[in-house]
Amino acid sequence: MSGEVGANVLEVRDLSLDFGSPRGRIHALRDVSLTVPRGRIVGVVGESGCGKSSLVYSIIGLLAGNAEITGGTLLFEGRDLLGLSERELRAIRGQRLSMIFQDPMTALNPVQTIGRLMTDIQYRSGRSKAERRRQAVEMLERVGIPDAESRLSAYPHHFSGGMRQRICIAMALLVEPALLLADEPTTALDATLEVQIVHLLKRLQQDIGCAVLFVSHHLGTVAELCDDVVVMYAGEVVESGPVREIFHRPSHPYTRALLACDPGRIKEATRTLPTIPGELPDLREPPAGCIFKGRCPERFEPCDTIKPPPFALERGHQAACHLCDPARRDGEALP
Repeated sequence: MSGEVGANVLEVRDLSLDFGSPRGRIHALRDVSLTVPRGRIVGVVGESGCGKSSLVYSIIGLLAGNAEITGGTLLFEGRDLLGLSERELRAIRGQRLSMIFQDPMTALNPVQTIGRLMTDIQYRSGRSKAERRRQAVEMLERVGIPDAESRLSAYPHHFSGGMRQRICIAMALLVEPALLLADEPTTALDATLEVQIVHLLKRLQQDIGCAVLFVSHHLGTVAELCDDVVVMYAGEVVESGPVREIFHRPSHPYTRALLACDPGRIKEATRTLPTIPGELPDLREPPAGCIFKGRCPERFEPCDTIKPPPFALERGHQAACHLCDPARRDGEALP
């Protein structure tokens, strides 16, 4: 299929991923499905360990040696990434598919200049060396690096953390990808820089027109940046939909608990931050029924044995919770 076919640049369907370990196989992702429409920003949120980064690394094909994708498809511009050879994947990575990594210091080669890094990434562009350098300067200026021409000769350690992340964004967008993967790109930054980077990323995304899959544990950042949200818990998608639907009408108990723990929603001064009681399930042997049942205050009989499918709500909103079953909403009283 042509890269121009379809409304979605990425369709993840029933993706399952295992990690081998001395204590048994860890089922890190189980039947994960989501879509990234063209020109939109989709946020992926959840607690640490819920599978957000594993999902992103599965898409770009940079998994650890003990990882194995056991099922599903990753349709990118109509092609299943899981069926491509390593050579075919390399032709897509850094061209149609780019990524911003979490730590800008480890993402940049410390022994190469910024100019070398930014010109080398354009090696498939067909441009001359002078033209690649000009493009590098132009992109550095767009991300707010002052005196960009002279900074090409600097090394990564000459820049602050915020400036390094701006350089990483510039490199990722320099090739004008169809899809940009961003794995918690603001985690290593302070609050002021985080706001600047989010506004910068949103402006550049609108200018270039690419789609973005944005991974974060910061709900405020997701609300500010994203068009759609996918909520993950213990390797599964539990809720998804437009950002306003998720934040104003959360339907899954986990989503409501996650939002209740957001410090930005605390109205009164307190020394005790809210938490979600209980522990994550053992992903070597995921429990039957609902994955969240062990921590859910609204648990009832079907949750113990029946895994809830994603029930369709309004305006593209879905939630994998028995409380959202239309049969219960239309007939039986909720517990």
